[in-house]
Amino acid sequence: MRKRSATVALTLMGAAFALSGCREDRTEASSFPDLASCRAEAEAGSLNFTPADCDAAFAQAQADHEETAPRYDALAVCEEEHGVGNCEQQAEAGGGFSFMPLLAGMMIGQMLGGRGIMSQPLVNTANGRFATPGGTSVASNNGRGAMNASAFQKAPATVGRPPMSQADVMRRGGFGSSGAARTSFGG
Repeated sequence: MRKRSATVALTLMGAAFALSGCREDRTEASSFPDLASCRAEAEAGSLNFTPADCDAAFAQAQADHEETAPRYDALAVCEEEHGVGNCEQQAEAGGGFSFMPLLAGMMIGQMLGGRGIMSQPLVNTANGRFATPGGTSVASNNGRGAMNASAFQKAPATVGRPPMSQADVMRRGGFGSSGAARTSFGG
């Protein structure tokens, strides 16, 4: 009887360990439509970030946006995925041009273990939400909440790659559909 109890206890401990290994690490995140709004909240002391953190995070988000934002071969395709008036023409390094969504803000979070800050650019989506280039969706570009740390993983580079056509977008099921799991905060 005692041997069976030990086996059951070990099985339960193994199941609990396996379940805890499946839970993703979460971090507190904030989103802002622009650098000024991040700096204003940091200066008011309502964030765990300083104005200098906002400067660094926004600069990184802008650089990541230029490198990883989705690119389309036509304005109509871009606006279908990101909304009318939310796209701009972008010259390509090898000649020609593409269309990419405008930077609509940034998401900033604390690295796990307090090792610094991390950021992600945000773009508009066709349904009125916002998303990172990796496909993490948030309801607002002005909110706070707990996010999976994976939401801050940098998306694959799109710069230098052929822009997506309407057929490419349809095959993928739309912007972000083949990306990371969606997460939501901000309402």
